[in-house]
Amino acid sequence: MHAALDPAPLLASLRAHAVPGVETVEDSSVRRLVPVGERLVTVSADLHDGQVAVRGAAPTEVLDAVARRWFGLDDDVSAVVDVLALDPVVGPLARRRPHLRVLGHLDGFEATVTTVLGQQVSLAAARTFGGRLAAAWGRPGPDGLLAFPRPEDLADLDPATIQATVRITGARARSLRAVAEAFADGLDVHPGADPVDTRRRLLALPGVGPWTVEYLALRVLADRDALPAGDVVLRRALGVDSTAAVEAAATRWRPWRAYAAIHLWTSRAYAL
Repeated sequence: MHAALDPAPLLASLRAHAVPGVETVEDSSVRRLVPVGERLVTVSADLHDGQVAVRGAAPTEVLDAVARRWFGLDDDVSAVVDVLALDPVVGPLARRRPHLRVLGHLDGFEATVTTVLGQQVSLAAARTFGGRLAAAWGRPGPDGLLAFPRPEDLADLDPATIQATVRITGARARSLRAVAEAFADGLDVHPGADPVDTRRRLLALPGVGPWTVEYLALRVLADRDALPAGDVVLRRALGVDSTAAVEAAATRWRPWRAYAAIHLWTSRAYAL
């Protein structure tokens, strides 16, 4: 039995971000491929009754690790609520959803690419771009699913080819190629990676700014104090008009700023 969670916001976020062909979300279940040794296996997560059950043709310890990374099950959400409950804005949200958790990501490269694709466009457009990328350079796997392209699949491509295939700007295509080159050269974004060095290496990439880096720190590095302070939804939720004002308000949320952001996003973005 895993730790309690709040399924509705997790499912809403999964639906909003799922790359067509790579991740499918139906009712209360999500499916995707994960590597197990040399194989790609289908893993499904069923979220209901405040719990998650992860199934697939993989050892139990692998499925348990997948569940914990994907759904933030190692976090002590009671400690989160204890801190956030004192805040006048986030406090009522935390008390209302005490089992809300930070949705993680199982693939650091996929998360980085799709986040770059999603800069300054709608979630629907980002999903469309990600689907085109996966359809062109992904690998077919079991159960009709695609494995997202690997860094080496994209690192040697001409950015003009990426631009024409995905139908994005030239600058965004060059950013994607640079991301692929960095990962092919050893950049690995995952829980436990050095948060300072990883942020530095990501920020050095063309087209990757502070919002993208902090979002990846929140979703992939599992940094629970990460804060995409420039996020427009956070500014609106707090009733402020600058990144500095978000950062000032966020001093009350430490060391759980990522959770405060998730509560604010959930209250505004998904209308749950």
